Amino acid sequence: MTLSLERINAAAPREFCALLDGIYERSPWIAEQAAVRRPLRSLAELKVALVDAVRAAGRGRQLALINAHARVIGRTAIERIIATEAANASAAPTERTQDKLATLSRLDAEYRGRFEFPFLVALQGPRARGVPPDDVLATIERRLGNHPDFELAEALRNIHRYAETRLDDAFAFVPGLGNAVWDWAEMLAEHSDPGYAERGQLTVTYLTDAHRACARRLAGWMRECGFDSVEVDAVGNVVGVYHGADSERKRLLTGSHYDTVRNAGRYDGRLGILVPMACVRELKRAGCRLPFGLEVVGFAEEEGQRYKAVFLGSGALTGHFDLRWLEQKDADGVTMRAAMTHAGLRIDDIATLTRDPARYLGFVEVHIEQGPVLDEIGIPLGIVTSINGGVRFVGEIAGMASHAGTTPMDGRRDAAAAAAELVLYVEKRASAVPNVVGTVGMLDVPSGSINVVPGRCRFSLDIRSTTDAARDACVNDVLAELARICDRRGVVFAVEETLRVPAAPSAPEWQRRWENAVAALGLPIHRMPSGAGHDAMKLHEVMPQAMLFVRGGNSGISHNPLETISNDDAHLAVCAFRALLENLGRELGS
Repeated sequence: MTLSLERINAAAPREFCALLDGIYERSPWIAEQAAVRRPLRSLAELKVALVDAVRAAGRGRQLALINAHARVIGRTAIERIIATEAANASAAPTERTQDKLATLSRLDAEYRGRFEFPFLVALQGPRARGVPPDDVLATIERRLGNHPDFELAEALRNIHRYAETRLDDAFAFVPGLGNAVWDWAEMLAEHSDPGYAERGQLTVTYLTDAHRACARRLAGWMRECGFDSVEVDAVGNVVGVYHGADSERKRLLTGSHYDTVRNAGRYDGRLGILVPMACVRELKRAGCRLPFGLEVVGFAEEEGQRYKAVFLGSGALTGHFDLRWLEQKDADGVTMRAAMTHAGLRIDDIATLTRDPARYLGFVEVHIEQGPVLDEIGIPLGIVTSINGGVRFVGEIAGMASHAGTTPMDGRRDAAAAAAELVLYVEKRASAVPNVVGTVGMLDVPSGSINVVPGRCRFSLDIRSTTDAARDACVNDVLAELARICDRRGVVFAVEETLRVPAAPSAPEWQRRWENAVAALGLPIHRMPSGAGHDAMKLHEVMPQAMLFVRGGNSGISHNPLETISNDDAHLAVCAFRALLENLGRELGS
């Protein structure tokens, strides 16, 4: 019998547990803990309640849960490898199948030896269509490198995904909106630049053939969804407009970028185009017009991969496209001007792309988190409070290169040792203040040798925070400590500031609208900063903005082929966006 919220909310505690029996293998205590959270407002809230019950449990119960699921998931993995190999092999299927089973057995034994619990992966996958056997083997091999505590949490996250698909089946719920977003992302990822496409890698840089193919595909989908007008503008942005009941009313601006880094994931940027597209499709199907217009922009460039300039797409809308960028050259010597001309873009029209902020209500952006926080706490959506402002430096410490065997320890002028002190201080100082992060991402000893005390050491420094004041205070302390370290060690240093980007705090009223939209889904409100840069940073310069984060799988990894989301989380993102539109419509209609 199909479950419903009404039924599980009305059930006595014992019946509630019976109704959810089998969602988690032989672990009725999970439902018992979730029962006290009733009344539950949504299936999404039920899922979070179950996840919270497992997170609050002790290690003993968590290990028992993993072992209970291993008997099911492990057996299924083996059966799937056997079935797939037998179906696909054209010759000697038994030998190939046995090879893969032997590999699986070896990796599983190595895994158990390292972690003392069995390997688990949610075989349904992010789209509930299954995980290919080769991906199962690659996943276990990759996860062997995890820390034991982290891997325990990762195993539990895979169990939660397994339980989520069981719950969907029990409630006869199909995340159709999320499936559409997920499928669009897959199809868009079919286009990739030469040299990467052949290796099965996703790379789409500004105005390449793959980039222009993505633009055409996005424009085609926008037309199919029911946008009233669709165009590719003078910098390659794909712009779709869905008019309000009165086409002269102000618009809400939204969108994100469709270019990628090299060997990228499928959702960075693109999710923020596809989610509002799905909303427009639903509005059109329902014959609904809002009391404001909706303008969705697939920004042509944000990543700075082909040319040094970044935010070309959103910068054009804010009036900050620098025409001097047109003379920049890519690695092949092709100028931006030549690339734009080849793509058929009208350079003379760039100045006309500047938006009048008075014609817009604001800017909102949906984006994959690109970090581990939401995945760790088991919440699908997060509210961005501010996009971090950042400062970057490159520097060099100079001491004296000398013989490693003959130079006494108290007579050394070791540049690398000074840099090492700096690294540890950056970690300590950034950790001491909320919402500040500091990173020394590059260290290099030029002409270093195993038997030479380093005479020079180059380094980078990246410091970010939700406020410019907190960021700058950290920068000042780090540079002052660097001076003290170098003075004490008898070395000298030089640093050069290479980037300074102001923080972009969310507009309070728009952050509140995202919070209301997420709360309407029965989800907890989790506020968090964004450590990465986004197109919203540019729009922040001319109009109020706020962002919604969507949980990324695989511990939130991004700028990586392992970047992923689930269809259920994508569905919730569309629902949250739709709720924001509906609530805003009621505000403006009253």
